[in-house]
Amino acid sequence: MEGFWGALPILLIVLFFLVRGAANRQRHADLVAKFSKIQKRRKSRIIAIVHRQEPMGLLGLPVLRYIDLNDAEDVLEAIRKTPPNKPLEFILHTPGGLVLPAVQIARAIKAHPGRKTVFVPHYAMSGGTLIALAADEIVLSRHAVLGPIDPQIGGLPAASVLRVAKEKPIQNTDDYTLVLADVGAMAIDQLQKIARELLTGTVSDNAAVAVAEQLSSGRWTHDYPIAHDEALELGLNVSNDMPKDIMELMALFPDTVRRASGVKYVEDEPQAAEADNPHRISLTGYQPQPGARRFSYGPWKPEDLRASHKANPIGRRGGRERPRR
Repeated sequence: MEGFWGALPILLIVLFFLVRGAANRQRHADLVAKFSKIQKRRKSRIIAIVHRQEPMGLLGLPVLRYIDLNDAEDVLEAIRKTPPNKPLEFILHTPGGLVLPAVQIARAIKAHPGRKTVFVPHYAMSGGTLIALAADEIVLSRHAVLGPIDPQIGGLPAASVLRVAKEKPIQNTDDYTLVLADVGAMAIDQLQKIARELLTGTVSDNAAVAVAEQLSSGRWTHDYPIAHDEALELGLNVSNDMPKDIMELMALFPDTVRRASGVKYVEDEPQAAEADNPHRISLTGYQPQPGARRFSYGPWKPEDLRASHKANPIGRRGGRERPRR
């Protein structure tokens, strides 16, 4: 009897992982079936980039991620496997991420010969907006938003670093800030060029130049929400005719890590997504970690910058240079 009670914790742990694995397999099967059904109905290749909290590891601890190189690899592979004449339809729900994978994804979308549509059910900020610029049409649901694509350098807005470097007397500005400003100027120029490239053929040349400049120049804060009407005023090809089945697909990606919600409501009638899919799908997605890079050219967090600069004051006025090890 003592042996049984001693082995009970191990048995419960094994049972927990077996049940969890079976549930994950069932949810994945439901997700594939739903995607296949809607893809067949729409006669397109649907690719969802949904970035939320993701349970990871054996214990399912939440990990927050963002648009990264793994996303780019998966999306590029999906596009390569899509017939040239088949429309591409993207569902974007992301706060952004790194420049390199966002540009790779956007250019792959732009190069696809078939029609390209990006659907934004809720938000596609920063790198998500850059990806959206590659589409023939951007479809926003009511109150959904895009955002600026101004680059962040070392966790700081590149445009703000440039303004500080220009307005502050150079004798009172350390070399590190001047280097950040130099990198920031290059980053803004690069993002403007890429945005113009992605908008070519979708809007007029003059509109492409104007939109690229407005989105990348730092005229707004990085989290400024650009809704449907303002996107139209900017010159983007947007609509708000969001298909019902696209919203059904979005419903397959709830935030399963969040244990309790502060929002409560009761539906009058069962929604189509619930009727077709009684098992709501556990999401696999990505979102930035707190303080992580968001559409950034630099690998640093702001606190890392301050700590590094204090520990290694290279080029400070009156200080000595220390060689890096």
